[in-house]
Amino acid sequence: MAAGRSIQFVTSNGPLSRLATASARRPVVALAAWVVVLAIAGVLALGGVGGDTLFERLKSEAPTAAGQASEGSDILAGDGGATESLTLVAHGIDPQDATAAAETAALAQRAADLPHTELVDPLAVPRLPDGSVVPALAPLIADDGDGFLLTGTVSGVDGADPDPATVDDLLAELTTTADALRADFPDATVEVGGGTLLVDSIVHMSEQDLQRGETVALPIALLVMLLVFGGFIAAGIPLVGAMAAIIGGLGALFGFTFLTDIDTTVINVVTAVGLGLSIDYGLLMVSRFREEYRSDSGAGREHRIAAIGRTADRAGRTILYSGLTFAVASLGLLAFEPRLMRVVALGALSVTAFAIVSALTLVPALLSLSGERLVRPGALTRIPGVGRVISRFGDVAPAEGVFSRLTRRVQRHPALVTLATAAVLLLVGSPLLTLRVANSSIDALPASSTQYDFVETVNDNFSEAASPRVALVTKTEQDARTWSRTVAEVPGVEALGEPREMGDGWRTVVHVDPADGVRVVSDIRADQPGFPSWVTGTDARTVDLTDSLLRGVPLAALIVCLGTVILLFLMTGSLIVPLKALVASALSLGASIGVLVWGFEQGNFAGLMGFDASKIHGVDVLVLVLTFAFGFGLAMDYEMFILSRIKEALDSGVPSREAIAQGLQRSGRIITSAGLIIVVVFAGFATGDLMVIKQLGVALAVAVLLDMTLVRMLLVPALMTWQERIMWWAPRWMKRLHARFGLREG
Repeated sequence: MAAGRSIQFVTSNGPLSRLATASARRPVVALAAWVVVLAIAGVLALGGVGGDTLFERLKSEAPTAAGQASEGSDILAGDGGATESLTLVAHGIDPQDATAAAETAALAQRAADLPHTELVDPLAVPRLPDGSVVPALAPLIADDGDGFLLTGTVSGVDGADPDPATVDDLLAELTTTADALRADFPDATVEVGGGTLLVDSIVHMSEQDLQRGETVALPIALLVMLLVFGGFIAAGIPLVGAMAAIIGGLGALFGFTFLTDIDTTVINVVTAVGLGLSIDYGLLMVSRFREEYRSDSGAGREHRIAAIGRTADRAGRTILYSGLTFAVASLGLLAFEPRLMRVVALGALSVTAFAIVSALTLVPALLSLSGERLVRPGALTRIPGVGRVISRFGDVAPAEGVFSRLTRRVQRHPALVTLATAAVLLLVGSPLLTLRVANSSIDALPASSTQYDFVETVNDNFSEAASPRVALVTKTEQDARTWSRTVAEVPGVEALGEPREMGDGWRTVVHVDPADGVRVVSDIRADQPGFPSWVTGTDARTVDLTDSLLRGVPLAALIVCLGTVILLFLMTGSLIVPLKALVASALSLGASIGVLVWGFEQGNFAGLMGFDASKIHGVDVLVLVLTFAFGFGLAMDYEMFILSRIKEALDSGVPSREAIAQGLQRSGRIITSAGLIIVVVFAGFATGDLMVIKQLGVALAVAVLLDMTLVRMLLVPALMTWQERIMWWAPRWMKRLHARFGLREG
């Protein structure tokens, strides 16, 4: 037995071992290199040396796709070139009030001095003899006649963007007038808003959500790791690796801002993913190092470095496979047309790369510097009562424990457990059958936004000026009136506005219930007239975005499924194991979307999470795509953890059923600890204000929770036991490929 052990734990010489050993032998050099890289990334992204910071370079707009909605909007915009508009909304003020007219006239005089600026003031235009407003200005008067809009527009010159300084000057003048009107009419609502202010507000909320998410997640993550490792040094190493991956990812995103627009949502997604993956990888490396160090007698620097090398060959191999699988899931996002999906993919790929390199270079350097303190019982274990808790939940699992006993119980009735678990997951996912898609960046501006009052005032009181959910666009007024008569008969259409000339066409607003908007758009488009016509509006943009994403699904699914099958085959030599992994992940992801529908679309999370259920008309279409991509990647993370342990046991000659039990026992504590941390990370981000981040946080937290419990503890061992005779099967030609190209220790 002793001889076998000495052979098993010889110093490995594979590429991962050599990489980690190089960092372990020169830890100060490795740390210095990381400090330099992270200092550059951090200073550029967060310090903005010589220019804007990453957050100042962010953009925020409703994700769109090519289609009728964008074409119709271009027609209504005309050929006036680039412009920037700001609007003052006043409600509770009579447009014919002399004091209000004097204030707006003074504003018009000041705005006249601003270059390339035009102010539209409905109070300055005399009314018609019958007392009504000039038709062209009617949208600028409140529906109840007790309010008005003032819109200032700054135009660019020779195709250039509008001058930012002029836009700022216009904002200052509008703000001055708003303050004056509030003083003159204390009971009125007066707000200033526009595209620039909305972007600034959302970027600010994104920063706050990021800080709030980290504030919630990091302390709880540290607490969980203290219970796992029993000491602050071991618990801190995964967090250091996570912060390195996040800063590196933000630095990469800063570079990407010079190539393409980066949306605020990407920052939160990259941070959450980087935090989750890096903590997972750090936990695995530290835990495996402690196991390898204790598995062989010896002490001192060389013994420690040899243990780090073996850790990299075993746990590092799992991390590499896991990271590559997550990267494959992120690559699937490149198959989708919307720019936002591709930007998210770039961000996810960047932070995944940093997470892998951090785990294989920075963590080994920290392990080497920490020395024997990592394997000695921590100070916390000497606290009465705490030591017992740590021994129960710590990373060092006994040969026989709760996970192996649970697995053996599952193995008594594998078919029954498989079918029962699948049935539960299908039941949890059943609300998916009523799924409605929405665009939460349009529908659910948080009340904490500085633009919330502006948007609400316009939407509630200026139906013709507010961004319509559905609108008809034609080239002529006659076509608009002809089409309106047909559309009025479409189920769900409540009323139609008067056709109004805008830009190079005519727009007719279609009033619908927000919950019916997407369906109404599809019904109208199914029977469009023979003359040139377009359906636009926020719901039409949602339909175009959904159609665009659906067109990318086949290619994305092919990339993700094929890439996963190849990677898992190279790891296990089986064709059935990868197919089993795909089925199990699909069940858990479907269940998480079902919870999302139940909680958000059906409003059951409204009280708990503090949102207005009446403004949530479905699950954000982007959340669906990102949940399947990242949820799948995280599920494969734990699949790798289990399979690597099962494969080790099988390769050492352990029978299949016993190998499954050993694999679950050896990986169960780490998977549970890592899963709890991931759940906390995403739950922390779900406390944010931006609805897309809130929904994504909930979806991924639920996906990981289901995966680490029902899937990994019940479904996986039951299915692998039930089908054990074919689980490790592959055609002979594939076995030969695996024998030649499969990745192994060393």
